[in-house]
Amino acid sequence: MDNYVEKVKSVIFGHAVADALGVPVEFASRGELDNAPVTDMEGFGTYPYPEGCWSDDTSMALAALDSLASNKIDYEDIMIKFGAWYFNDQYTPTGEMFDAGNTCVSAIQNYFGRHMPALNCGLSDERSNGNGSLMRIHPFVLFAFAKQMPFEQTVELVHSASALTHAHERSKIGCGIYACILMHLLNKADKSVVRKALQQAEAYYADHSEIKHYSNLFRQDFDKTERSQIKSDGYVVDTLEAAIWCLLTTDNYKDCVLKAVNLGDDTDTVAAVAGGLAGALYGYNEIPKGWLLVLKRREYIGRLCERAVFAWQ
Repeated sequence: MDNYVEKVKSVIFGHAVADALGVPVEFASRGELDNAPVTDMEGFGTYPYPEGCWSDDTSMALAALDSLASNKIDYEDIMIKFGAWYFNDQYTPTGEMFDAGNTCVSAIQNYFGRHMPALNCGLSDERSNGNGSLMRIHPFVLFAFAKQMPFEQTVELVHSASALTHAHERSKIGCGIYACILMHLLNKADKSVVRKALQQAEAYYADHSEIKHYSNLFRQDFDKTERSQIKSDGYVVDTLEAAIWCLLTTDNYKDCVLKAVNLGDDTDTVAAVAGGLAGALYGYNEIPKGWLLVLKRREYIGRLCERAVFAWQ
């Protein structure tokens, strides 16, 4: 059990710390960050908040984890907790909600304003393929791993979890690919399993027409892609590609997440997605202590991880 507590913390904190690294420079261009790269935890910048503050990425992930810590999957409860974040500032680093994606907000409004069932709230049009479900999907993978769910059942869970806000097949597949990689890393913390996970995901989605949008990821030489060819915007495909590229082209947690932040644009989410995977690969103890110490509400996050794992055993 202690071992899995540490695995969960490595992913949750790996994600949150990287999110906080990216928040102050969110929307900064790659050129701007090339001239003044992020090298350490900073504060203020894009938002008027001190160092160690994380964004909606971590807030929505913690809301999901809080619900899953009841040891059941209750999509209505998860949407209620998303509402507690959006309307009542819960699951935030400072008691103020300061960042929210349009698609996630529309889904929350569908639930609370239009009283739609939770699994029908997500937007399903092609333009609603931002990274807002990818950024919060890791708690569901951690739950599935703890429960030793078969691969197919894990993918179904992840697709449903995505659909709470992002119901288009492309977003679901992006979450599924991420889940496959994270499951492999939780099982064996070795970079070599990333390629195996991508091969498994490619085979699983072979009959899905939307898989073509992820074809770059499945190239054998994807890790040799030039930085100039990596996009780091809020599109789910680009975010996933950028995060995996950062994971494959570095050899420690710190370098991975700094590389992700300094790609520019959607700095917090690209870094957060990369950071969760890097946490699983390198472990909790490889997250820089100085960054953990300034992370807002770290004790709360740690207790929530422990509560979840004890419930899942």
